[in-house]
Amino acid sequence: MAFLIGGANSAADTGYDVDNSCKFEYDNSEDLNRTLGTATNRKKFTISLWVKRSKLYVPGNETKYMMSAGDNASTNIDEFYFRFDTLDFSGYESSTTEFQLRSTPLYRDMSAWYNIVIAYDSTQGTASNRIKVYVNGARVTSWATETYPDENHEPLFNSAIEHHIGSNSASKFMDGYMAEVCFIDGTAYAASDFGEFDEDSPTIWKPKDVSSLTFGNNGFYLDFEDSGDLGDDESGNTNDFTENNLTAIDQMNDSPTNNFATLNPLDVNPGSAGDTFTEGNLKLVTNNSSNAAGSRSTIAVTSGKWYCEVKYTSTTAWNGVMATDTTITGDMTTGTIAWYQGTTLYVDGSNSATWGSAVSAGDIVGIALDMDNNRATISQGGQWWDTDAFDAATPTTYQNLTSGYDTWSFLCRSGSGASTSEWNFGSPIYSISSGNADANGYGNFEYAVPSGFLALCTKNLGSDGG
Repeated sequence: MAFLIGGANSAADTGYDVDNSCKFEYDNSEDLNRTLGTATNRKKFTISLWVKRSKLYVPGNETKYMMSAGDNASTNIDEFYFRFDTLDFSGYESSTTEFQLRSTPLYRDMSAWYNIVIAYDSTQGTASNRIKVYVNGARVTSWATETYPDENHEPLFNSAIEHHIGSNSASKFMDGYMAEVCFIDGTAYAASDFGEFDEDSPTIWKPKDVSSLTFGNNGFYLDFEDSGDLGDDESGNTNDFTENNLTAIDQMNDSPTNNFATLNPLDVNPGSAGDTFTEGNLKLVTNNSSNAAGSRSTIAVTSGKWYCEVKYTSTTAWNGVMATDTTITGDMTTGTIAWYQGTTLYVDGSNSATWGSAVSAGDIVGIALDMDNNRATISQGGQWWDTDAFDAATPTTYQNLTSGYDTWSFLCRSGSGASTSEWNFGSPIYSISSGNADANGYGNFEYAVPSGFLALCTKNLGSDGG
């Protein structure tokens, strides 16, 4: 199975580009809804979308919905969702299970974009051909539950009933990013109509332009390129969706053709049980009072120059860089450089110096990681820190990285007590007042990106050898 993973080169540079995605947050009850009209053919449809997960299964919150159709979440609903990290496509209609496919494979990678295609055609004489499910171009054939619809069955999907994207009838919601959301009325397309394998990297599945497909009466295509109208249908049908609790800030640069780093909830200090990751894994609230908590970025690098920004909500956080072959532990020893509240520099777990000045809630701190020269530094409010004073334009004073480590990542960590930080690797979750891209045109930062440094995303990895 092919994956576009965090550390992979971007396939997008050789073809079709996806500019935006929409970030959905379960706790904010965010979704899109529309009641469809008269279908071209209710017995045939296709769903295709790209999804990047930001939360996995936890007891009591086991389902993450991508799309649904129905008027009652208990008795009358068709659903397309992650359940216990499996993929589930089911129809529960008038209290009867009409079809259900629940995968044996688990889909737990939160650094990757998945393309999921469901082709429904109940006119097929062979039951197993009535629903075909593809993940990143490969048909899913291993099912823990495998029940197909009756021949010529007309499901709730594609009927004149309310459809939701990001929830099941506004009851349970999605945590993650979605892009290129397509619904085709009247045709069961193949996965190859929505994506293709990269000719130079044949394990990488990349999106294709879908504008030439026949969408049918109820078809829609959401590309999320209009931040003021995230439910805008670009299929030509004007089957627009209504946004519920979604705002312009939920439009993201993170996409299947340019995958940005996030924090990684699977890579944390063992004492971080109280940590809360939200907003697409770009906001971290640490609640540990006895052990240092933290997380690293999903993308680590071995070369190049890299930049990110961190907005503080509370100021007990440590931020910096860390060798990826070092475990995030309470004392953070070998292979770390971190700044505590912007005033104390720690190198390899030891208090090395007082550096810079205090950071207040609302401040934005920049971190520059220079792997070509094995060093890192920090800015506050767009001004780079020198040992005793600010240097406004270009960093002049760096701290050398610990020798013996070839791979480094950005680090968020707190000391005792709670802290909150919001991370911007180029796809921010907070409003940017100025807007600054890197030299390649990628990312959206509050302050100017220092010369030669880049946002941590796959297009830059592809061009810069990270």
